[in-house]
Amino acid sequence: MDQEVMDQEVMDQEAMDQEALAALEQRLGRVYARQRLGIENDHEAQRFGQGLNFFHIENWYSVHSVIRNSLRLVGLYGRGRNNAADVEVRHNTVRLKRLPPRFDGYCILHISDLHADMSEEAMRRVTALLPGLRYDLCVLTGDYRGKTFGPFETCLAGVARVCAHVTAPLYGVLGNHDTIRMVPGLEAMGIRMLLNEAEAIVRDGETLHIAGIDDAHFYRVDSIAKAAEHIPHDACAILLSHTPEIYKQAAHAGFSLLLGGHTHGGQICLPGGIPVMLDSALPRRMGSGAWQYHDMAGYTSVGAGSCIVAVRLNCRPEITLHHLTRA
Repeated sequence: MDQEVMDQEVMDQEAMDQEALAALEQRLGRVYARQRLGIENDHEAQRFGQGLNFFHIENWYSVHSVIRNSLRLVGLYGRGRNNAADVEVRHNTVRLKRLPPRFDGYCILHISDLHADMSEEAMRRVTALLPGLRYDLCVLTGDYRGKTFGPFETCLAGVARVCAHVTAPLYGVLGNHDTIRMVPGLEAMGIRMLLNEAEAIVRDGETLHIAGIDDAHFYRVDSIAKAAEHIPHDACAILLSHTPEIYKQAAHAGFSLLLGGHTHGGQICLPGGIPVMLDSALPRRMGSGAWQYHDMAGYTSVGAGSCIVAVRLNCRPEITLHHLTRA
């Protein structure tokens, strides 16, 4: 009976893949859609020991217990759990040379790394904060799911509860924890997912461009060139990327602002917010908060949720309001 259930699940997944593939091919092109789903399927196989694999600490089940027990041993686990639920609102003023006058004072709500199925307490805190905020646009920079594989229904339900409290237009990108199979569910919530795509926001004849790329950290299916192909070279454009690791490419492509996450700011940090480890090929100064690279401003959110274990030390979770002003 168990084998029959497993066989049925495989058949159902294959049917879903074909349905998702057909829709994505129509929207994004045959090569990209097949590439993304194919890499995901390879990743699922590698998780069970087939072929070569990148080592991802979040897929190593034992590490969860190691972290919990180590923090309990030193008396920090309870504090870490409380910190992980203590999401704060941060404000960041961004001065942009090419910002159109009609967008002076424009406010963007930035939510990253929800990992919505990891900590109900953190998600409740986010939904409690949202009704009191004022903003013109909301962006989500990936990692909606806790694990990097497996079911995502619980995750989508958690994201839906958060999005129910968002009043502005929503734009999002996928992270390295997310499957492209989640896109229909996310877009059903009103999130316009940008998969190497861009959209123009128009105010009284003036335009601000929002572009988004697919995951550049693990799946490596990002294409800044494709996302930017219809953006005028002298326009003010904002790039959404789950990881800020592509900061050099984004700056030289002419983007004015890069918004990302992924790092969690280290999540478990030494006093003073010094990360023990950053899972990203970034200069440390770009691991969290605001930064500048050439003419491009950037911001790396430490995220609203937590990864591996729902604990944080010296690194409080956040949602961020970016206030755009003309330089």
